[in-house]
Amino acid sequence: MTAGESWGAPGAGAVEAGGGSVVRRILLGSQLRRLRESRGITREQAGYSIRASESKISRMELGRVSFKARDVEDLLTLYGVSAEAERGPLLGLAKEANVAGWWHSYSDVLPGWFQTYVGLEGAATLLRVYEVQFVHGLLQTEAYAHAVVTRGGGELTEAEIDRRVALRLERQKILVSERAPRLHCVLDEAALRRPYGDRDVMRGQLEHLIEISERPNVTLQVMPFSFGGHSGESGSFAMLRFPESDLSDVVYLEQLTSALYLDKGEEVAHYEKAMERLVEDCPSPSETRDLLRGLLQLS
Repeated sequence: MTAGESWGAPGAGAVEAGGGSVVRRILLGSQLRRLRESRGITREQAGYSIRASESKISRMELGRVSFKARDVEDLLTLYGVSAEAERGPLLGLAKEANVAGWWHSYSDVLPGWFQTYVGLEGAATLLRVYEVQFVHGLLQTEAYAHAVVTRGGGELTEAEIDRRVALRLERQKILVSERAPRLHCVLDEAALRRPYGDRDVMRGQLEHLIEISERPNVTLQVMPFSFGGHSGESGSFAMLRFPESDLSDVVYLEQLTSALYLDKGEEVAHYEKAMERLVEDCPSPSETRDLLRGLLQLS
């Protein structure tokens, strides 16, 4: 599964601020890594200079943790960056990167490993996703989301389920925000055939997909069973693109209790090709709506 389908997200305004802080954290981390490598300094040496472990440096360079201004100052000194013209922007980036994301207030129902994704999703200009298990979280109705969270929530209380569903609905607001990203979603037909909730829930979900697929920033395609084997054989994934020119595309792969973020060019390229083939092999968006209408008549 991808994009934390059992989790939620914030309103549009908060997404922009929180998402931006995640992106800035990743940008700062990548710049610190380039500086360290250009000076021939190991992560162990860098960690020693700020009284931290090698793994802490690795997490900082990947943008997985917040930055202390003192640590960034000490690293810049170690890397020989002394001119204020160079230090100033990087220290400013560190300050901006530490702006608390909206998700901190939902930490009781939002797993730590998913927080980075939600921030990235809110900052992206293009989201390309392939989903197998269920309808993607950004496209779910409230009733369908409730059924998904209930099914996968284990021992959650009703209050916790409601809170996660509310988060999901808030997350969806990015699609109608002032700076809404483009979403290109490919759903496997299995995601539409597998029932979550009763017949009314599934009918409502199909109707919602038909309606939202008409939005100018949403492209929806369905990979039908009739096509047979296809390029999405490895399972669900999401690809995110950002407005910052020095931030590469990121591939997000969600697991049961953790997630992987891939940004190496060769790895991203494999998923890029898989997505391109999926899009090419699927019925067009208008044909997909016809397919959805057909499923609606059968439901």
